[in-house]
Amino acid sequence: MSNSSSLVRYLGSRLLLAPVMLWLIASLVFLLLRVAPGDPVDALLGNRASAAAREQLRAQLGLDQSLWDQYREFLGALLQGDLGNSLRNSTPVGEIVRDALPASMELGITALLVALVLGLAVGFSGVARPEGKLDLSGRLYGIGTYALPVFWAAMVMQLIFAVGLGWFPVGGRFPPTALPPQGTGFYLLDGILQANPQVIWGTLQHLALPAITLGLLLSGIFERALRLNLRRALRSDYVEAARSRGISERRVVLRHALPNALLPVLTITGITVASLIGGALLIELIFSWPGIAYRLQEAIAQRDYPLVQGIVVVIAALVVMVNLAVDVVVALLDPRLKF
Repeated sequence: MSNSSSLVRYLGSRLLLAPVMLWLIASLVFLLLRVAPGDPVDALLGNRASAAAREQLRAQLGLDQSLWDQYREFLGALLQGDLGNSLRNSTPVGEIVRDALPASMELGITALLVALVLGLAVGFSGVARPEGKLDLSGRLYGIGTYALPVFWAAMVMQLIFAVGLGWFPVGGRFPPTALPPQGTGFYLLDGILQANPQVIWGTLQHLALPAITLGLLLSGIFERALRLNLRRALRSDYVEAARSRGISERRVVLRHALPNALLPVLTITGITVASLIGGALLIELIFSWPGIAYRLQEAIAQRDYPLVQGIVVVIAALVVMVNLAVDVVVALLDPRLKF
C-alpha cells in the first residue's frame, strides 16, 4: 500500500476519533461539574435566599431534572451546535466564546511566535561550539524557562517592566480611555486593516508584556528540541556524506541538518498548543487579559455550568484541529513517515 493511501487512512481514522474525543471530554466535564462541591443557585442568589426562591430558580434553570435528563438535553443541544445559555445572564455561550476567543488567539499566536524565535535562536546558537559556554548557557536557559512557575514569572515581569520601568501597562488589553476597534476582534489586525496607528500602538503596548512572558516560558521547549535533534542530525550518515563531498560546514548545517531537525519541532508546536492554553489561564488572570481562559475562570467561580462546558468543548476542539493539522503538515514534509 502506498504511503499516500496510508496517510489518507490515518487522517480518516483521526477524523473519526475526533468526535469521540470531544464527546468524552464534554461528558467528563459535565459529570465533574455536578459532583464537585458548590451549587449554581447559591452562586446566583447567595445563602440568604428563601427556599421557595431557590426552588423556583432551580426549576427555571432546569437543575431540578435528573442527572440523566440534564445530560441528554446537554448532549442533544451540543450535537446541534448549541452550547446553551449562561446561567448568570442568559447570554448564549456561543456569543461569549466568540467575543473572548480572538483575545486569547491574539495572545497565544504572539506568544508562540516569541517562543519560536527565542527558543530556536538559543538552540541553534550552541551548535557552533558544542559543550562550550554558549551551549551550556543555552541548556541552562532551556531548563530554567521551562521550570519557572507561570504565576511567579508573570508577577516578576510586571514588577520589573510595568511597575519599575513603566514600559508597559500592568494589565488589560486596550487603553481604558480609548474605544477598542470594531471588526474581527483581533485588535492588532483591525488596527492594521484600518491603518490606525493609535490602535496598533495601544494594542502592542498591552499585548507585549503578557506575550513575551508566556513566550519566554515556552521557549525552553523549542530550545531543547532543536538542540537535541540538530545534534543528532549532525551525527547522521547523510550529513557525514555531505561533509565528505567537501560541502562547507555552514551549508551542511543549514541545508542538510537543520530542515530535518525542524520537523520534530513542528510536531512539538502542535503539542505546545495545549500547554499554551493551560499557561494562558494564569497569564490572562494576572494580566487581566479578557480572553477565553479568563472567562473560564469566572465561569468556574460562578458555577456557570453551560459556560464552563461550552468553553472546554471549544478549547478541546481547537486542540484536536491544531494537532490534526500539524500531523498533516509533518506527513507532507517528511515522506519517511509510515502510517
